Order: sequence, then C-alpha cells, then structure tokens
Amino acid sequence: MAEKIKLYDATKCTGCRGCQLACKQWNDLPAHQTRNTGSYQNPADLQSNTWLLMRFQEMATDTGGVEWLFRHNACMHCTDSACVRVCPSEALFHTSYGTVALDQSKCIGCKECMVVCPFDVPRFDPKTNKVSKCDMCFARVERDMEPACVKACPTGALQFGDKDKMLAVIRERTAALGGKGYLYGDKFVGGTHMLYILPEKPAKYAELPENPRIPISLVAWKDWLKPLSLLAPGVALAGALLHYLTKGPKDTINKQEGGV
Repeated sequence: MAEKIKLYDATKCTGCRGCQLACKQWNDLPAHQTRNTGSYQNPADLQSNTWLLMRFQEMATDTGGVEWLFRHNACMHCTDSACVRVCPSEALFHTSYGTVALDQSKCIGCKECMVVCPFDVPRFDPKTNKVSKCDMCFARVERDMEPACVKACPTGALQFGDKDKMLAVIRERTAALGGKGYLYGDKFVGGTHMLYILPEKPAKYAELPENPRIPISLVAWKDWLKPLSLLAPGVALAGALLHYLTKGPKDTINKQEGGV
C-alpha cells in the first residue's frame, strides 16, 4: 500500500470546526460539558472524547488589531513513533499507509504513550481505563474513503492522498504563497503523515513544539539497553558452558577423589 499524507493548509482555514464535528460524528464520540475559558476554542484541549481540536489563537498586530491563528490539532502520525515503540501490548501500530492506529481492545491503560508522545496527543479515559487518539480514520481509508475531517472541510484546507501526490500539492501550494508559508512536520520524528502549511513560523503557534523528538530515555532503553539485556542470558549460558568444558568436570572429579 502507498503511504498516505493528510495536509492541513492553515492559509485556507476559516476555523469553521466542521472537521472537529465530523471527527466526533464518525467516531461516535460523546459530548461532555465544557466551560468557557475566554476563547472561541472549545474544549480547551484534546480529550479522550475529542481526538481532533481546532485551536484558536488571537495575535495582536502592529496596528493594534487582532489576527487569528488557526491550527488543526490531532495525531501527527509519526514515521518514527515514540508511542508505537513504547506500547507493551502492541495496541498502537503502524498501518500499511504509514499512519498510526490504535486497537483499544489491546490497550492496558499503562499511559506510556502519553509520557513519550512529543506532541502530547494520546488521552486517557478513566471510565474505560484505556487511551484514545485519532487513527486517521483507518476504517474509512481501508475502504478507499477520505478521513471524515477531510471530507467535511469546505475550503480545501484539508486534503488527503498518496504521499507523492500530496508532496506535489505542497510544492505547488508553497510556490503559490511566494515563500510566505512554512511547512511543518517533514523534518523530525522520521517525518509525519500529517503535514502543516502555516502562514506564520511554527514558534508562534501555542502548544506546537518547534523541534519535537523522541525522549532520549526511550531511545536508550529500546535501542541500546534492551538489546543488551536480551543478550545477557545467552552470554551467561555461554560462560557456564565454557566453564563446564574447561574446568567443571575436572573440579568435580578432583573433589570426588579427595583432591583440591
């Protein structure tokens, strides 16, 4: 299967939240009571029942006015996924499209994925004792359909397709913006399968890490220490066998004969 990319072009986004509603409807996510926090953004953050959140950010202009920064906040579907690496039950896995899906029937609620995700995406539901997140509408994609959020977008801010095709769209779009758009997501964690075109530098966007990376502690354990721990029993067995072949039998015979 070809790798798939979801593109969010913030220069085309009107903040209508159609994608957020479509995600809830398709995934049958219940609504919870929320509180007004002084922002049009609702809820305040991702939740176990909100896998996609449209972030609203007000920025003061040099002329004393206000401009909006919108951001489509959901799982970035990393190629080198910390959550997949750390999941002990293999509930999190890479699909044939390069995206990261979640089999909740296997989730044991350990929350390890929450700790290591550089984008702070997975959310825990204490009622089910399981973690949840966007799976890029894996069931829809398997049936040659677009993710629900992409289908609902009225402006074309969200697009979805094969990686080669979407990279061509990105090149065309960034050229049309004349250097005023910033591509985000292609240069870290092996590249993400959700990419952004942003009108402002990533540093201006709240809750968006400039240089997300897998925690060094996870790299040390998974790539260095764990392989060594798996080798240890083999090394111990080889040492015992070597001792037996070189000294073991002779020492036993000497002791039986009263030798030293």
